[in-house]
Amino acid sequence: MQYEAGNYDVIVIGAGHAGCEAGLAAARLGAKTLVITINLDMVAFMPCNPSIGGPAKGIVVREIDALGGEMGKNIDKTYIQMRMLNTGKGPAVRALRAQADKFAYQHEMKKTLENEPNITLLQGMAETLIVEDGVCKGMITKTGAIYRSTTVVITTGTYLKGEIIIGDLKYSSGPNNQQPSVRLSEHLQELGLELVRFKTGTPPRVNSHTIDYSKAEIQPGDEVPRAFSYETTKFITDQLPCWLTYTNENTHHIIDSNLHRSPMFSGMIKGTGPRYCPSIEDKVVRFNDKPRHQIFLEPEGRNTQEVYVQGLSTSLPEDVQRQIIRSISGLENAEMMRSGYAIEYDAVVPTQLWPTLETKVVKNLFTAGQINGTSGYEEAAGQGLVAGINAGRKALARQEMILGRSDAYIGVLIDDLVTKGTNEPYRLLTSRAEYRLLLRHDNADLRLTEIGHQMGLISEDRYQRFLEKKEMIEEEKKRLNSIFIKPTEQVQELIKAQGGSELKDGVRASDLLKRPEMTYDHIDLLIPSEVLLDSEVKEQVEIQTKYEGYIEKSLQQVDRLKKMEDKKIPENIDYDAVTGIATEARQKLKKVQPLSIAQASRISGVNPADISILLVYIEQGKIVRVSRD
Repeated sequence: MQYEAGNYDVIVIGAGHAGCEAGLAAARLGAKTLVITINLDMVAFMPCNPSIGGPAKGIVVREIDALGGEMGKNIDKTYIQMRMLNTGKGPAVRALRAQADKFAYQHEMKKTLENEPNITLLQGMAETLIVEDGVCKGMITKTGAIYRSTTVVITTGTYLKGEIIIGDLKYSSGPNNQQPSVRLSEHLQELGLELVRFKTGTPPRVNSHTIDYSKAEIQPGDEVPRAFSYETTKFITDQLPCWLTYTNENTHHIIDSNLHRSPMFSGMIKGTGPRYCPSIEDKVVRFNDKPRHQIFLEPEGRNTQEVYVQGLSTSLPEDVQRQIIRSISGLENAEMMRSGYAIEYDAVVPTQLWPTLETKVVKNLFTAGQINGTSGYEEAAGQGLVAGINAGRKALARQEMILGRSDAYIGVLIDDLVTKGTNEPYRLLTSRAEYRLLLRHDNADLRLTEIGHQMGLISEDRYQRFLEKKEMIEEEKKRLNSIFIKPTEQVQELIKAQGGSELKDGVRASDLLKRPEMTYDHIDLLIPSEVLLDSEVKEQVEIQTKYEGYIEKSLQQVDRLKKMEDKKIPENIDYDAVTGIATEARQKLKKVQPLSIAQASRISGVNPADISILLVYIEQGKIVRVSRD
């Protein structure tokens, strides 16, 4: 029997990494928000790797924080190890990665949601949406509870019609043997949304007491205190190490001998898996010339003996998994505590979404996270934040937020999804961002704090501190540009000590800093600043000075892109009335419904000639529109 259970501004279905960010964002904007999840014990759960960050992904976490999100703050409070990756490379590819205490992480996030005044956290199964005249107005649970709202955000992850596969065993389940969501998936199709079947997987976990760590290479955290959040001031110092070992010829022989039992190769798995996170059996087949593959042993927390065997994702039968584990150096006597598995699930085809993550099929309905075809906690959280902001602001009758490709990796992620779609679980890579020199780990606050403040998620106090930091950076750059350093004995000795060539004449301090062997600290020794600058200001001065020419070139490209972004395509334009456009381009344009000429130019199958014709058509002003009645 159905009954009226409550009224809200925003309802968020699911409380994984996307759902938590969506719920918190909407609530902090002032929207009365309901967050409903199948199991309250699984809020912000990490069903796969117990880590946050890494290449591109770590930058996303910094961006989430700069916009006022929670993931960075939460991992800073609960990590067991923190490392900066790619320190030997340029700033565009450096990224922070934290090993999480997965249980502390989820408990801390659940506490944050529970303590948020505008959030009601509820355990329940959302089964159908309330849709009237093409507008979503709430949802109904399995128990018949009717919750009404202005907007709804679906963040169901891999739960939609989830099926776990281990060898020849296949059963209906969400991740980690949780209850799946079946009826909601069917209902979304009834509403007209196109779904696709994807697959992901996870490796086995082994008991730490049964690992011989003397046969593995230790991987410690950084001694330098690091954090994802710009607000973090307390750092965890008692870090736990990870360990590195390798597969070998015997491991590969066991896998090759049992490929006939692998659901990946037997045809049992129908869904498409992530290219950049293959299973161990897939790696052995695809890279059969490699004698070994890296295996990282990662603790899952401070108060558990479970160790995550990174690099050994598999859906092979349990008995084969045990053989594989014991063939690896250091794991000869390891006891498997949980077996690896593959999981298939339904996902929404993301070209059905606007850049706000609202669906084109149903108004006021948003989707975010793995339901949109992505992989990874960070990608999910970034989408959740954007969907939560837009759902909250729409419910409160405020302007939407759209991040561009030159604003953030989150902007690249969403633009790729809604413009190009994806035929496999999408993973963010630095190579996907054409402006990656601008989208760095170190400058996420400079790029996005202003937007976060405008949206209402950055406090006035934090915003003032940000403005002070910006001013200090600019003042110090001016100072270095105004001071000439003469070739004194002290200067020549310092340059020689760094392996550089001596000065012939005096140079600006900023020009001396541009030399590859010189750092800001070297310049500060020669011409000390009268103002005490913190490490983040010094870092910005050095990067912005050293890479000034490259950054300027990227900014010029962004300016050209913005001119294209400013050329808006009229709403409901009838592409059938535009003569001369290729058939494929016409079909793609009608499906994606791009908002600007720039977005249209990024659609696969739309070529420059089609864009030129479209531009002429729009500039003529004789626009034929499709009726949406």
